[in-house]
Amino acid sequence: MSAKQHAPATMRNREPIAAILSRELPASAQVLEIAAGTGEHAVFFAGAFPALAWQPTDPSAEALASIAAYRDDYPGSNLAAPLMLDAAAPDTWPVDEADAIVCINMVHISPWEATLGLFAGAARVLAASKGPLVLYGPYIEQGVETVPSNLDFDASLKARNPLWGLRETEALDQLAAQHNMARSARYALPANNIVLVYRAA
Repeated sequence: MSAKQHAPATMRNREPIAAILSRELPASAQVLEIAAGTGEHAVFFAGAFPALAWQPTDPSAEALASIAAYRDDYPGSNLAAPLMLDAAAPDTWPVDEADAIVCINMVHISPWEATLGLFAGAARVLAASKGPLVLYGPYIEQGVETVPSNLDFDASLKARNPLWGLRETEALDQLAAQHNMARSARYALPANNIVLVYRAA
């Protein structure tokens, strides 16, 4: 049985996300992907941006096996072997420097401690490059009506784990400020998801 896992949303969102990454990522860079999940995004983005060295990571052994299985079929040389990384433990990250960090669909499907660690680790890893932290997913925004489907999704997440749930963008902005970072861009994407980009203030 193949170790490959499949996330149906990947096929729907990978091209819109790639369009944003083409605007926000350096032309040639070391990109750290946190919570890479199945690895399908990593393979697609590595192929779309051959000048980028893509480093996928995840805290799950099953996810790491899936990423490795997809990587085995990847014809390029710019996709690194996956590394175990727990966003909630930024002092133990296996990567010390990067030119950019990409994190897709983690913030709402993890305890808040993972997001706290994400920003703490990003501030350290991106300190030299001043590169972007790019987040994708559904969020709650003040002054923007939350669509019913996202409210339902939030309720279902909290039913599965009370520590999960959609986060408020203002809370992320405040967290970023604590690490001398600020939001530099916001992009609306299909299916009521958004991309938030944070950089050193």
